[in-house]
Amino acid sequence: MTIAPGALAGIRVLDLSRILGGPYCGQILGDHGADVLKVEPPGGDDTRTWGPPFKDGVASYYHGLNRNKRVQHLDLSDPAERDKLLALVGEADVLVENFKTGTMERWGIGYEQLSQRFPRLIWCRVSGFGADGPLGALPGYDAAVQAMTGLMSVNGEAGGEPLRVGLPVVDMVTGLNAVIGVLLALQERHRSGQGQFVEAALYDAGISLLHPHAANWFMDGRVPGRTGNAHPNIYPYDTVRTATDPVFLAVGNDRQFAALCRVIGVPELAQHADYREAGGRSVHRAALKPLLEAALEKFDGRQLVDDLMAAGVPAAPVLPVDAALTHPHTAHRGMVVALEGGYRGVGAPVKLSRTPASYRHAPLTAGERFLDEREG
Repeated sequence: MTIAPGALAGIRVLDLSRILGGPYCGQILGDHGADVLKVEPPGGDDTRTWGPPFKDGVASYYHGLNRNKRVQHLDLSDPAERDKLLALVGEADVLVENFKTGTMERWGIGYEQLSQRFPRLIWCRVSGFGADGPLGALPGYDAAVQAMTGLMSVNGEAGGEPLRVGLPVVDMVTGLNAVIGVLLALQERHRSGQGQFVEAALYDAGISLLHPHAANWFMDGRVPGRTGNAHPNIYPYDTVRTATDPVFLAVGNDRQFAALCRVIGVPELAQHADYREAGGRSVHRAALKPLLEAALEKFDGRQLVDDLMAAGVPAAPVLPVDAALTHPHTAHRGMVVALEGGYRGVGAPVKLSRTPASYRHAPLTAGERFLDEREG
């Protein structure tokens, strides 16, 4: 099957990163047509061992972040191996790395040292806290950064212990920020002809995710707390019980609230002075909640979701991961990728009409080598 060139066809990327944020950035660039060469140490990316499960000796964690990449093993602590890297840098448009701050500079291959030699190179560094400042150059992992940036403090049940978000949201957003930075730098290079340094830090990503809690605190000074699944500013925006399955309601405006009340047989609540406007519903949620729960517990959850969505009210069943990945709409949106050899992964979330993402090969297992995309 012929694969049309992606939006980034002709862009060459050196992915020197390990673990999650950097490799996720590289995978997205590769999905959209960039020729990505992943440079790993002789022992490989640590996530090759982050299992079970494993396939052909490689952990699922690695499989989820490293498709559409060629792989070369280099020991960059060896000067001869660094010379090989320099040859690769000379052919690259973008370099992505997440070495401990100062490591590449100590080896003589940091950005300031190479930018004079390769002025068009876009260098993207993924780090925990950036290179300087009170926390500069310290190591950062997702959950620790969730704790430090306030995310854990607002995640969990009211009165319960702080919880990390159940997926590496800070790492993933940092990878997306890295992609955005690379694309911005590529666009600017069209004008100036010059590359630049792009930085994506986990700490910055964690702080950026604090909406609306940060906005609330800036405005009224009250320290946000944990509210379980409930929204701090909107009600009803929460998980509710029905006669069968839990359902999530996401009622964002007065029209939707009126439609909800109509579907569940309590239209008078939408006319009540305390509840007819969004601000009132949020302020008076303690009184409104049992009234809604008494009506909702009579309904079949799945049927209720269908009826509410048909009435224009955002609602959803609470699905486990397997049900979400096998849902017909997941397939319709192309969000599960299957390749020869049994590889399955999550598809690219950004859809382009003329130059869509493509999935050319699965992540490499130890010892495999795919041809340079310019060779074949």
